[in-house]
Amino acid sequence: MSTSLAKVPVKDLVKQDKIKQMLASTLGNRSQQFATSLVSVVNENYQLGKVDQMSVINSAMVAATLDLPINQNLGYMWLVPYKGKATPQIGYKGYIQLAQRTGKYKSMNAITVYEGQLKSWNPLTEDIDYDPNGKISNKVIGYIGYFKLISGFGKTVYWTKEEIEAHRDRFSKAKSDGPWKTDFDAMAIKTVLRSLLTKWGPMSTEMAEAVTKDEKVPQEVDTDESDADKTASDTTQELLDDYAKSKKAKPVKGEESNAKSNKATADKPKDDNKAGDQADQDELLQPPF
Repeated sequence: MSTSLAKVPVKDLVKQDKIKQMLASTLGNRSQQFATSLVSVVNENYQLGKVDQMSVINSAMVAATLDLPINQNLGYMWLVPYKGKATPQIGYKGYIQLAQRTGKYKSMNAITVYEGQLKSWNPLTEDIDYDPNGKISNKVIGYIGYFKLISGFGKTVYWTKEEIEAHRDRFSKAKSDGPWKTDFDAMAIKTVLRSLLTKWGPMSTEMAEAVTKDEKVPQEVDTDESDADKTASDTTQELLDDYAKSKKAKPVKGEESNAKSNKATADKPKDDNKAGDQADQDELLQPPF
């Protein structure tokens, strides 16, 4: 049944009571605005409309639980199509936002380094000679990340572009699509900041959750159904039933229309009524799309 639900458009899924309840329990009175943003994100990305639509909902819920906007143009969170599913990818602005919420950072930054700007770098002592006015071309050679805590502790790292590419090729599932293709520098800065914060910065529960869920591809459901899988399957079936009912229900305008409809039904031969009932039953049994 989950396969059928995967094809129900997000714009219809967010109207189902159980999805609305799930969003409301996480977002409260902001749930409707979030649902509208999600529909807009899918409408703006043709590829997202082709993947498992429940994976789009689940990926968006990662942003919801972390209280990050999903507008792709803002750079806090991306929903990236990968092998038929949507994958949540947190942007560097998302990590900055999560770090700021800890209240422990005095300053933080990450920048793109162009040819001619970096004079020297000592990875042991973290002494770096960076000249922002020394740029001699638009060739990107690396990325610098830096933070300083209110306590006084600070950290600086430098990654070459080649190191970033090697990291992307090793760890990113959707390396040939999505923001790695369209916003390489932003993803490179995100990689530097994520590594810097997770290795050397204070880790809040929220930050740990973000790292765990970032770029995680939704898993297939096991064929051997566990109790958790059974619950998910039941919920999926309920969603399908609700969706089928919502598609079958047709609003009638005015009492006159009701009267005409009732009269037409009453005037039908008995056999025709049976045929109509059978047609209605067949329609309900068809996949809701």
